Amino acid sequence: MTMRDSITAARISGPTPTPDGTAILEFRFPPEDPTFAGHFPTRPLVPGVFLIEMARVAAETVRAQAFTVREITKAKFLRPVIPDETVRVELKLAAQADTLQAHARLSVGGRPAGEVQLQLVPNP
Repeated sequence: MTMRDSITAARISGPTPTPDGTAILEFRFPPEDPTFAGHFPTRPLVPGVFLIEMARVAAETVRAQAFTVREITKAKFLRPVIPDETVRVELKLAAQADTLQAHARLSVGGRPAGEVQLQLVPNP
């Protein structure tokens, strides 16, 4: 199973648009997800790279288009995300020249869990 497969399988809702242009998506990784076998066996948590990739996958879902990350302009993690927690992604997208700016705020149970900003380019 790839990271993308794992993230796609973890999506439980969304995208739900809001009046201000934000899209809301929710993800939940089950304890049996293969990623937890190596990260970490005695205290599993969702790897930071998965949280970054969730922002890209969320943008692809909203736009119905494949993207590649050109640059990670911000990746800030405020708390660990553990199995069976629901991660809410509030995603804002802005087109700029040849890139799509993606700004994702992550939260668990209404509490901030992180923030990710990406510059994305469409896949050819």
